[in-house]
Amino acid sequence: MRRLLLVDDEINVLHALQRALYRHFGREEIRIEISVDPREALARVAECAFDVIISDFRMPPMSGVEFLKAVKGLQPAAVRLMLSAATEFDTVVTAINDAEIFRYLAKPWKDADLQEVIALALARRDQLLEDRTLADEVRVERSMLSAEDHEARRLEIAEPGITKVKWGPDGAVMLDEF
Repeated sequence: MRRLLLVDDEINVLHALQRALYRHFGREEIRIEISVDPREALARVAECAFDVIISDFRMPPMSGVEFLKAVKGLQPAAVRLMLSAATEFDTVVTAINDAEIFRYLAKPWKDADLQEVIALALARRDQLLEDRTLADEVRVERSMLSAEDHEARRLEIAEPGITKVKWGPDGAVMLDEF
């Protein structure tokens, strides 16, 4: 099952996106999580792998670009999309260059366009994972990557953050604040 995360400070927008995507893909094919708070969404990204993450451009307390840049650091293979009513050229360029978004969706969107972009994003995610797996297999064959490092990378893709646990002096797991 594919996992999508939708982040927008307007709950009605999130529900409209969710309805449009479930109508097309069905609840059996995708699981959608929504968040009105980018900080809470980042915490979720740190604990759960997502195939596609869509963020609004303008949100308090951080912009969509800031949010997606942080997402890129946590889950570089997650396909990032920007959603915004803003159509200024500088906005789009900033999103593409800073957060390396895959596509920019304008508000209001057409359901057919949204569905097409999500299908393309899912195909892109599959290609990224396949490329990474093949590259790691070549590195293992050439002794450029140990089997343990290969397995750690595979686990990190499946469960982001699983290999980066911070331990406290008393043995407790330490969590980062966002």
